[in-house]
Amino acid sequence: MTVSVGHDQELLEAVTTIAGEVAAVNADDVDRHARFPVETIDALRERRALSALVPMTLGGGGVSFETVAQCCFELGRHCGASALVFAMHQVQVASIVRHLEPDSWFESYLGEVAANQWLIASVTSEIGTGGDLGRSVAAVTPSEGGLLSFEKQAPTVSYGAYADDLLTTLRRAPDAEPGDQVMVLTHQSQTKLEPTGSWDVLGMRGTCSPGFVVKGEFPSEQVLSTPFAQVAAESMVPVSHILWSHAWLGIAQDAFDRTRALVRAQARRSPGEPPATAARLSRLLSDLSMLRAEVESASREFVTASEDPGRERLSTMAAALRFNSLKIAASERSAEICRTALDICGIQGFKNDTPFSVGRHLRDTLSASLMVANERIHQTNAGLLLIAKEV
Repeated sequence: MTVSVGHDQELLEAVTTIAGEVAAVNADDVDRHARFPVETIDALRERRALSALVPMTLGGGGVSFETVAQCCFELGRHCGASALVFAMHQVQVASIVRHLEPDSWFESYLGEVAANQWLIASVTSEIGTGGDLGRSVAAVTPSEGGLLSFEKQAPTVSYGAYADDLLTTLRRAPDAEPGDQVMVLTHQSQTKLEPTGSWDVLGMRGTCSPGFVVKGEFPSEQVLSTPFAQVAAESMVPVSHILWSHAWLGIAQDAFDRTRALVRAQARRSPGEPPATAARLSRLLSDLSMLRAEVESASREFVTASEDPGRERLSTMAAALRFNSLKIAASERSAEICRTALDICGIQGFKNDTPFSVGRHLRDTLSASLMVANERIHQTNAGLLLIAKEV
């Protein structure tokens, strides 16, 4: 991939501005009404941020993965839902960019993503799999006129009703094993979504992630040739966990910043005598620093491993354990930081109408452990630890 330092800086500055001037202004309303953060996504479209990871040769930004991760952090500081939508879209783009065949339909498709700033959602969760990303019930099935089709019962499809396209995991064929999966890209016009539930939830309300029965009909060229098991190991899982973690880190950072502002206000009322909350603020900074170090370290490791020929390291059990552990640690630590921030801020943090409010931050980060449930990841790690030679 061609990377332009200038493009990286331009994108980060643009997204930082959008985060502060658009996402922040609408964050409370998005949360209160559980509505899609349309203003933020429209602003990101205008700055062509949705094609940031698409190579410049195809009309995209060609920016680095690290810059996209930093954009997730900046959005997370102002609106967790906006950050997660942006992150999840970039996961889909990365999965295609890193696994397409040259001169394939998917290469042309990325050019269209760049030209039209299409928003891509994923359909990976499925009723009947127990939350196991590596298995599918629904399958790619022959249809009329030489087309292929599928019908998948998905308990959650984040921002599915607002996406232009869907990237869906399916068994390769009706007689394929549950783990023999592929990814299928369908346009909105090729897909039918039948709602099966509502989205009145505790946090991350703006991601708009109810369940759907998803039906699609499409030509065979829209099946990604790389097996999903490889896409998941080398791209989808590590990219998801890293970008999500940057978004959660951004939320935790803002919770800390609000707490620090309150403690400073308390200190100004008693000059020369640090408030009792100052020491607790220091400990909170230590927790935030450890979270930041963990997230940034994992990101560097992923980028380095991605530069290796064949990306062999990303398919190892050690890599799976590394990025699984990142997800667990970041999801739990970000929520704990927000919980401690609430303790320090007290009633000023508990109320929704103060500049020190951290209620939304806490509710949003509580969802983190449920996105690919931590308990399931622990079960996966437990099996790997019994046989892995290195961790």
